[in-house]
Amino acid sequence: MGKMTTDKREARRQYKERKTPKGIFAVRCASTGQVWTGSSTHLDSEQNSLWFQLEKGHHLNPGLDAAWKEHGRPAFSYEVLETLDDDLPPLAVNDTLKRRLAHWREALGALKV
Repeated sequence: MGKMTTDKREARRQYKERKTPKGIFAVRCASTGQVWTGSSTHLDSEQNSLWFQLEKGHHLNPGLDAAWKEHGRPAFSYEVLETLDDDLPPLAVNDTLKRRLAHWREALGALKV
């Protein structure tokens, strides 16, 4: 087995074992003051996904989609509100995200992303 094969296997192993940030995020519209919150198991790529959906007019939340169309990308910001501990057992992640999302929605008077 060559060094290149070993390097590829090691890179693949590291990719599978990497920790992805999980938690709660907010999307804010500076023009209206509206806030939408959501949870993600991939916070590092969530903004790109949201912005892509909004740019294409394919976001599932009609209120967020309408605000984006009216005010444009410059009016919006993405903010990570809270990240979960990497040591949280995998079976507890979804329940914890739901509980923390409910907390942030209430605290901010936010809508669902």
